[in-house]
Amino acid sequence: MTHPSTLHDHKKTIVLFGAGSGLGASLAHRFGREGYRVALVARRGEALQQRVVELAEHGIEAKFFVADLGDVANMPTLVEAIEAQLGAIDVAVYAPVPADLSFVPAVSLDAPTLRSLMDLYTYAPIEMARSVVQGQLAKGDGAIVIVGGLSAILAIPGMSGVGPAMAATRNYAHTLNAEVAGQGVYVGTVNIGAFIRGSGSYNAATAGGNTLAGQFPIIEPDLIAQEIWTMVHQRDRVEAVLPPLPRAPQ
Repeated sequence: MTHPSTLHDHKKTIVLFGAGSGLGASLAHRFGREGYRVALVARRGEALQQRVVELAEHGIEAKFFVADLGDVANMPTLVEAIEAQLGAIDVAVYAPVPADLSFVPAVSLDAPTLRSLMDLYTYAPIEMARSVVQGQLAKGDGAIVIVGGLSAILAIPGMSGVGPAMAATRNYAHTLNAEVAGQGVYVGTVNIGAFIRGSGSYNAATAGGNTLAGQFPIIEPDLIAQEIWTMVHQRDRVEAVLPPLPRAPQ
């Protein structure tokens, strides 16, 4: 019997865990136009199906998989299902951006609140990477990128909660890369300090004509997608911060 991966050796596959309307769409186009097959993973099947149709109109092959990324126990099964249909996963990007993302002041953060955030921002990306990296190590090539927020690396008053959860994941990504880089596998992390235009959180924040101008920076998803493309293929740094942090005066 022929293994599914042997059917797809001619074409690389990128899996977008948390394939939303902002960054997910830009990544699908950025990698898709380079010949990658795209797997879209998110909770809303109708939206994913429509995105597959749109990508096909641009000549990009894509499939979708409906899954709740917060269901950590299902992550290995999800990865197996993707590999069964598309073969080996060459690039995996974990980047969920929930529309209802909210922060908690550190002075108010308690264990139950943090625990409720850990599934999506710590346990799921770690379990995804653990499930994907084994196949990449076996073939001696692959890349994993985990997208988080600026609060993972900077102390921002009033913006805790997701920060500690993402900080743990950031530490894991750096450590995993140090372990596997010599075996042909790259692990990177991207920290976003802005609203991503077109994302669920951006759309929710701007609903009803509300303006973000002067309150929070806004970043174009195509810029992030290009950064991830560069990181995956150059592999010259483990981390990127977007928008770039201002340099301290010399």
